Amino acid sequence: MLTCDEDFVRRKEREGKIMSDELRPDFGKGGGVVPVITQDKATGMVLMLAYMNEEAYNETLQSGRAVYFSRSRNKLWRKGEESGNVQNVSEIYLDCDADTVLLKVEQVGGAACHEGYQSCFFRQITPEGSKIVGERIFDPKEVYKK
Repeated sequence: MLTCDEDFVRRKEREGKIMSDELRPDFGKGGGVVPVITQDKATGMVLMLAYMNEEAYNETLQSGRAVYFSRSRNKLWRKGEESGNVQNVSEIYLDCDADTVLLKVEQVGGAACHEGYQSCFFRQITPEGSKIVGERIFDPKEVYKK
């Protein structure tokens, strides 16, 4: 069974429900979504960039797990629902304009990328061309059997 970051959830429970005066992302600026930068809390590595709508943000707050909004599928994307590689949220930050979210997470399973890499940023562009700089942790053909 997958577990969420219990400390995060307990803190939210102690603080009560989401308050109407709580600082929240400005979803109106981006047509109902905001970009989310997801970072490994232990290493500081940027794992991925995704988007949240208000429903995904609220579910993330309630559950302590990262939930995004898939623009291509037009639905909520509960990170790890197929692969098991969930993201337990430790900290949430808003930028100065309240239109970008930063999540600091514990990445369960070691890989955030659907292509099997720790980070979605596993390709480096150099003057000589591009190269793979990450190590593949799992084979997506084995994980996403459809």
